[in-house]
Amino acid sequence: MDDTADLKKTPLTALNIELGGKMVGFAGYEMPVQFPEGVMKEHLHTRAKAGLFDVSHMGQVILRPKSGKVEDAALALERLVPVDVLGLKPGRQRYGLFTDAQGGILDDLMFANRGDHLFVVVNAGCKEQDVALMRAGLSDVCEVIELTDRALVALQGPAAESALAALAPEVASMAFMDVREVQILGAPCIVSRSGYSGEDGYEVSVPEGKAVEFVRTLLSNPDVHPIGLGARDSLRLEAGLCLYGNDIDTGTTPVAAALEWAVQKVRRTGGARAGGFPGADVILAEFERGASRRRVGIAPEGRAPIRGGAELFLDETSDAPVGRITSGGFGPTLNAPVAMGYVATSIAQPGTRLFAELRGKRLPVTVATLPFITPGYKR
Repeated sequence: MDDTADLKKTPLTALNIELGGKMVGFAGYEMPVQFPEGVMKEHLHTRAKAGLFDVSHMGQVILRPKSGKVEDAALALERLVPVDVLGLKPGRQRYGLFTDAQGGILDDLMFANRGDHLFVVVNAGCKEQDVALMRAGLSDVCEVIELTDRALVALQGPAAESALAALAPEVASMAFMDVREVQILGAPCIVSRSGYSGEDGYEVSVPEGKAVEFVRTLLSNPDVHPIGLGARDSLRLEAGLCLYGNDIDTGTTPVAAALEWAVQKVRRTGGARAGGFPGADVILAEFERGASRRRVGIAPEGRAPIRGGAELFLDETSDAPVGRITSGGFGPTLNAPVAMGYVATSIAQPGTRLFAELRGKRLPVTVATLPFITPGYKR
């Protein structure tokens, strides 16, 4: 969070305030951290029904190939990410990582094959550097177009499908990570069946002039409530999803971050397009020998939440930490504290008992399997 005087607004800022949002500075934007229901109820409502999130602070970018062939844009993007972009079929979306020369993670992103171009969504706090990175690395092949005239809305939870299908029936047939253009309230929207909560749901890129009408219409459904950044964070933590700058950064590699699944075999040693991305030597070597530390779930044994930054120890008296919490809080779904962080790979097995230091005391915790909840994605 930040207290920047000149905070940017999203197309939904005024509506967020009207709805009673408690506004804070986040990634340079004025964003709602919670609404009158409060973080706990917002979290539980999203798990039970449907939560609506303003995520318009995220960066939306089109990579349009100058040749007209989306395959050329895909191969160009593979210069920057250790991910199979070329193999992504039209109408599908994938998770990716920008890496640096040392194998560290510059940002994580989502990208979709839209048939004649790629559509990329990046984190708010990194979008200026990400757009600059893409312009520097891809402009010989692609037009890199940042979309600044669209809102981005996430609708998450078991009732998300019925709520959005009431406005656009065709979204009901979409599967997890499908992407398509859909007319909603007369406006062309880009809809992906994805999200950041561990629940079924959608993210909708909507022209800014239609954003308020779109959100008001969704909120007229009693199953849909507005949700702030506080519940967004607790939802993603229960789902074991990384927050850039906390759980992943330039000091973490994909292997240390337990994100091997995001690096498809075709980009690994022996694959048809192995390497060719920043930090390939470091990252591919870690696939062979492993990393020295690993991201794991951490389940505190008591009721006290253990926040990011807390150090982890083998026992109650040892001096040398063996790990550190990167994200932590209370998990309303589990009615218990949850956390994740990094520990030495040798002690990363689920069930390993450690101790977290909290206000000078050592509290028992257990290494846990991620995610903490069973995801509700529609496959």
